[in-house]
Amino acid sequence: MVESLAFRAVRSAVTFLCVAALLSVSVRLLHAARPDNPPADVIGAIEGDSIRVQGPMSVESANGQIRTLLRSGSEVQVKSGQAHIDLAEGGNITICGPAHFSILKSGGALTIALDDGTVHAHIEGSLTLNVYTAQIQAHLLAIAGSAQDVLVGLNSSGAMCFRANKGAVRIEQQLTGQSLLVPQNGDVSLANGQLETLQNSPGHCACELQFAKSVVSTQVSGLASPEDPKKKLEDSKPVIPQPAAAAAPPTEGPIYQVFMPPLHYDAHTKVEQDFDPKLIVLVRRARVRPTLIFQGKVEGDPVVAQASPPPAVPSVQKSDDLKKAVPDDSTWNRVRSFFHKLWSPTT
Repeated sequence: MVESLAFRAVRSAVTFLCVAALLSVSVRLLHAARPDNPPADVIGAIEGDSIRVQGPMSVESANGQIRTLLRSGSEVQVKSGQAHIDLAEGGNITICGPAHFSILKSGGALTIALDDGTVHAHIEGSLTLNVYTAQIQAHLLAIAGSAQDVLVGLNSSGAMCFRANKGAVRIEQQLTGQSLLVPQNGDVSLANGQLETLQNSPGHCACELQFAKSVVSTQVSGLASPEDPKKKLEDSKPVIPQPAAAAAPPTEGPIYQVFMPPLHYDAHTKVEQDFDPKLIVLVRRARVRPTLIFQGKVEGDPVVAQASPPPAVPSVQKSDDLKKAVPDDSTWNRVRSFFHKLWSPTT
């Protein structure tokens, strides 16, 4: 009897120890899986307008949102717009596209291999950041352990720009080993990776965060009020359509239609054949106006006729005077007129 009681006590103690060990291991696993304690190779969460991520990455869900986590060795392409990375150690990096880069993490050092684009890094804490290109490497330097805010840009022509808002930037030429220091508030640029071409270029290097993070709206439901059924009844009433406005009169202009051959797709062919442009038909429809025909009487300004006075009737007296005025040319009258002139006293 005593042995059975002792056996039961030992068995209960062993069971309790096993359960405590399992609970301890579960708590440690949950603590390690929390978002605030990410794995060592996690760089941070990335979001953007139009981005593509290749290589190591992971996806997590937090507060109803799905985030993409970059890991060491990820390759990112920003097709357009911007991309934003919230670093796990604190700080953030904004990339202005179009851009293409790879990102690595080793211990407390972060390295960006930049092919194209502009990087705006805000680093906090003990994290160090280095930006590498084909010819230039830039090392961010903190001043008295304060935060760092630096921009590094590279375009397709090989021109680079550097701007140190907080902290400094050491620029080194990888082929020759030459280096120089860009102090705080410095804004310079160089061409073709040559330090000899360094010059001041205020405002040339720019990449500011432009898009705002999405805000998740929360709706809280409550008890129904006496007015809710009335509102639902009003909402359920059919909506009487309003009479449509009078249609505009059809235009009398020509109407064009294009008829194309039907498109086809063949999954077995590698290259689809284009249709013949000669099979495209353009049809023009126009309304022919009828010939204008006038009916009726065309009247112009009235023509006023001028009345001519009637011809005057010659009087009898005038005819007698005319007879007297006409001389008598007979032979007798001529002889008498000759003698009259010959024996007249005036001769």
